[in-house]
Amino acid sequence: MIQVQNLRKVFGSKVAVDDVSFSVEKGQVLGFLGPNGAGKSTSMRMVTGYFRPTSGSIKVGGIDMLEDPELAKRSIGYLPENAPLYSDMTVASFLGFCAEIRGLRGAAKSKAIDRVLELCFLENVRNQSVDTLSKGYRHRTCFAQSIIHDPEVLILDEPTDGLDPNQKHEVRGLIKRMGETKAIIFSTHILEEVEAACSRAIIIDRGKIVADGTPDQLKKLVPGAHSLDEVFRSITRPDTVK
Repeated sequence: MIQVQNLRKVFGSKVAVDDVSFSVEKGQVLGFLGPNGAGKSTSMRMVTGYFRPTSGSIKVGGIDMLEDPELAKRSIGYLPENAPLYSDMTVASFLGFCAEIRGLRGAAKSKAIDRVLELCFLENVRNQSVDTLSKGYRHRTCFAQSIIHDPEVLILDEPTDGLDPNQKHEVRGLIKRMGETKAIIFSTHILEEVEAACSRAIIIDRGKIVADGTPDQLKKLVPGAHSLDEVFRSITRPDTVK
């Protein structure tokens, strides 16, 4: 579903992403890991067509993102970092607005709204104004818009940010279930989420992929490592190190 080849992004003199290649098929949940500033969000923004790469290629469902971005984006649901909301709308009206942008009308629109309200545990705030929501409910509303059109591909940047432990557990379970039929990439700083929800993980550091494999395979990269946290700290450099 997603094919990324030799992706590179340069901002001025800074190389943010450097020769990154990977693919994700239906039925896979790929965890995208890395320290702050490693290139995770930049890579995801290029995959969704938000950023144009300096070089390299991106295909989603066999469609070239650079040659036909509008068509490629139709099959993508995207939860960006710090996703924006219209604070004067209710949860239901915001989701209805997002559904219409995705081409849903009438009964299909109403059905889609009801589906994501249930999936994202938002039914009890359906008619509540966005500006009165807690951070957790706001983030779940943003998550709901990313799946309103039931996309085949999901790109999720920090999908559990701001959620309490119970909400994190629910969202991880939802991602894992959706990953049975969709191709999903999600970035996270919480390594236990990778073991809970991902079938595969990539670790990126300073713009380059430094590890790629299942959670169990990654643990074997560092002799004596018992957790992904130990592996992560062993193969990446903190941003305090030049």
